[in-house]
Amino acid sequence: MPTSKEILQERLGRYRQITITVVGRKSGRKISRPVWFVVEGEKLYLLPVQGSKTQWYKNVLKNPTIGIDARGVEAEFRAAPMKGAKTVKAVVEKFREKYGASDVKKYYAGFDVAVLVKLG
Repeated sequence: MPTSKEILQERLGRYRQITITVVGRKSGRKISRPVWFVVEGEKLYLLPVQGSKTQWYKNVLKNPTIGIDARGVEAEFRAAPMKGAKTVKAVVEKFREKYGASDVKKYYAGFDVAVLVKLG
């Protein structure tokens, strides 16, 4: 019987979008957003659509607990903000490979931060 972590990993390999849940830095309420992501082994990368101006990213800075929902398989992790041009550029490249450079260009602006979630 596969563990929920194994099922989550399998679903992350199949889908193009997940739902993340963060805690509002002012409201304290849980806020959910559909997002694109890239998985490499035990690492899940997120790219805030408006970079450091993205609201869910600001919430993660205050409370690093993040919920991941891949079509009904849910788990909680700690999110780690990633800064530094070189690091963020590497994540942007992963997104371009998965979703296509034109879509990344169309939907994303402000490539100054990324988020790492360690699944292991």
